[in-house]
Amino acid sequence: MARGQLRIYLGAAPGVGKTYAMLSEARRRRDRGTDVVVGYVETHGRARTAALLDGLEVLPRATVTHRGAEFTELDVPAVLRRAPEVVLVDELAHTNVPGSRHDKRWRDVEEILDAGIDVITTVNVQHLESVNDVVENITGVPQRETVPDEVVRGAGQVELVDMAPEALRRRMAHGNVYTPEKVDAALSNYFRVGNLTALRELALLWLAGKVDEQLDRYRADHGIGGTWEARERIVVALTGGPEGETLLRRATRIAARSKGADLLAVHVARGDALSGGARPRELARQREIVEGLGGTFHHVVGDDVPRALLEFARAVNATQLVLGISRRGRLAQLLRPGIGATTTALSGTIDVHMVTHDQARQGIHRTVRDQGLSARRRAAGFLAAAGGLPLLTFGLAEARPALSLPSDILFFLAAVVAIALVGGMWPALFTAVAGFLLLNWYFTPPLHRFTVAEQENLIALAVFVLVGVGVSMVVDHAARRSREAAKLGSEAGLLSTLAGNVLRGERALDTLLGRMRETFGLTSVTLLERPVPATPDSHGDPADWRIVATVGGRPCTSPGEGDTEIPAGDGLTLAIRGRPLPAGDRRVLEAFAVQAAGALRQQRLEAEAERARPLEEADRMRTALLNAVSHDLRTPLASAKAAVDSLGTGSVEWTPEERAELLDTAVQSLDRLDRLVANLLDMSRLQAGVLGIAAQPIALDEIMPRALDDLGGGDVTVRLDPLLPEVTADPALLERVLVNLIANALRHSPPGEHVLITAGAIKDRVELRIADRGPGVLPADRERIFLPFQRLGDRDNHTGVGLGLALARGLTEAMGGELVPEDTPGGGLTMIVALPVHKRGEAP
Repeated sequence: MARGQLRIYLGAAPGVGKTYAMLSEARRRRDRGTDVVVGYVETHGRARTAALLDGLEVLPRATVTHRGAEFTELDVPAVLRRAPEVVLVDELAHTNVPGSRHDKRWRDVEEILDAGIDVITTVNVQHLESVNDVVENITGVPQRETVPDEVVRGAGQVELVDMAPEALRRRMAHGNVYTPEKVDAALSNYFRVGNLTALRELALLWLAGKVDEQLDRYRADHGIGGTWEARERIVVALTGGPEGETLLRRATRIAARSKGADLLAVHVARGDALSGGARPRELARQREIVEGLGGTFHHVVGDDVPRALLEFARAVNATQLVLGISRRGRLAQLLRPGIGATTTALSGTIDVHMVTHDQARQGIHRTVRDQGLSARRRAAGFLAAAGGLPLLTFGLAEARPALSLPSDILFFLAAVVAIALVGGMWPALFTAVAGFLLLNWYFTPPLHRFTVAEQENLIALAVFVLVGVGVSMVVDHAARRSREAAKLGSEAGLLSTLAGNVLRGERALDTLLGRMRETFGLTSVTLLERPVPATPDSHGDPADWRIVATVGGRPCTSPGEGDTEIPAGDGLTLAIRGRPLPAGDRRVLEAFAVQAAGALRQQRLEAEAERARPLEEADRMRTALLNAVSHDLRTPLASAKAAVDSLGTGSVEWTPEERAELLDTAVQSLDRLDRLVANLLDMSRLQAGVLGIAAQPIALDEIMPRALDDLGGGDVTVRLDPLLPEVTADPALLERVLVNLIANALRHSPPGEHVLITAGAIKDRVELRIADRGPGVLPADRERIFLPFQRLGDRDNHTGVGLGLALARGLTEAMGGELVPEDTPGGGLTMIVALPVHKRGEAP
């Protein structure tokens, strides 16, 4: 059975008309003869939306009972039994009531689609998982209901229902979105013009990304390789050379001319990875610049750089390509066209910008390559040539009647190949030249003279020399490549091991420097930083440098003290002591330097974040305290003052009952104020670490009645085993913990439900359980309820500053215990207080 098609109406905010557009589409399809039914549509009391339901078949909803209340949800089985062609399901991100077929409505929709039924639905941009945090930062309102982006991106059609912010606010003011009593609050909070404008831009950008995906898929399905200029995309090609920053600035200016243009930087490495050229430090710096400009960096591999570059540009649908003028000299450009010229010739519809820079046509500075073979191998080749050629000449001279000149040439050619395999190019060239002379003297008529009588013999000798030279060059080139490949393989293994050590949690900076010292056999490796601007004489002055990190022996106090120095950027330099390193190792050293600089930045950011965390926490506490205290301390003070003022007035004659009631009001208000102040003081002492703990052995059945008396009543059932062992705790603090936890349980328990308190001994701890039948707390929110000044889920925000649970956990942990929440079987929340068992003979 074919899967159904999903169509989504996407909106920037509630009230833009998503449900209205969905119902209008349903009526159009019904008029065309399509079997359309309404599975679930929420009109929110809007008359014009409700009017569109007339004439449409509406399926009954499923009724779900949860904690004594009835709710209605989408009836998925009813939809499957009815099996229409199209079903309407409103609010895709909705969370179903516990006990429903699925926990999320989008899962209901997935099941319906799997049955081959088309679905039309609605969703707001704030419910998309990828932008959920962005929306919260913009509006200040967290969104609990989200839908995965892949669900929406997988839809066959996503249509934006757009409305200008001013038009939406007018709709709200006219009462077309919310009831009149909610309009003022909505307009001044969530539905501010700035919020709506930002949400609208989010919706448009998200949909633009979806359209890009559809366009790429269409071009791939239809084999369209050309560029479609739907949006400006500028690709800048980086070689890792010093001209990269100039190219990036130029490309950024080009991108800035077009609103919404994309900037992509790409580095093409040759497929054999042996050509070198790119400097890791420069590439890393250029990558940071690209990402800082809002662009993206890409690394591709290709033997043919122009073709690889253009394939990447066409793959990302680029419209413009930025290249630098070649650094090759004029003679080199005359002999072979450069990458820029070749790319321009093959670019087709892509505009190519050739940007000049300071390094243009100054030549490419390459490091001197190593010899292909070792000095010992080359010496062995010369010795083999010096000893083997006379022996070969003597043997061929003895066999002269049986062998002709072509046979002699083949033997000497075999000797050239053998010497090339042993010693490389230079011994083989020596063998070829010496063989030419020996063949001419001993085997070519006239003998024993450096003349050739026949032209055929001269051609044969010339070909012998050319073949010998060619073979020696090929063997030497293969040896060099083989050595370079082995070296690069070891470098890759080294960097892979290094990255693995860092990812496994080792200290990044120390690991990097230590690994460098071990790998290259160094005495010490030191990362230096110049805290002051450079001066002409400051390079070797230790006073101008500061040691950031060092491993090994005596560290370098300035770059001049080291045998090798590697700049790491941003005033950082790696100074190496032990032995001078060859230029061929500089590429790996630069990679180490880049990683060391990155590790230092990460280490400093972590330290700054750690230093800022207490300040942030203190600021959050201070803000929350001011917000909470501004109301919760004022309320009991106002109540007590009003009661006392009433008693003190002489213009009213109070009856004894009224006087007693006013006195009771004043006493209760002052008691509440006393508890609030005590909680605040205890919390401040806990955070300062100065709360005194007088731990002693105590039985729970002794402390429990005192806590219940302090509460002044409540539907609480206590079931404590009289044989429970004593616990080690501070009686006064434990009583405060129990009062706070039992009061919290009573506050959240529904009418007619009691709070159950039980306890049991588990090994060396006693667990006290305080269970309620309230709404419970989601697992994701269970740590939040212990934060100070939190009232998560409270129905009454006027009965405390939200310190009860935070103080209870802090006091419990101060006494060596633990406070954790868990679900109550059948619904609700259970607080578990675990305290250590008092051991006889042990000091409290």
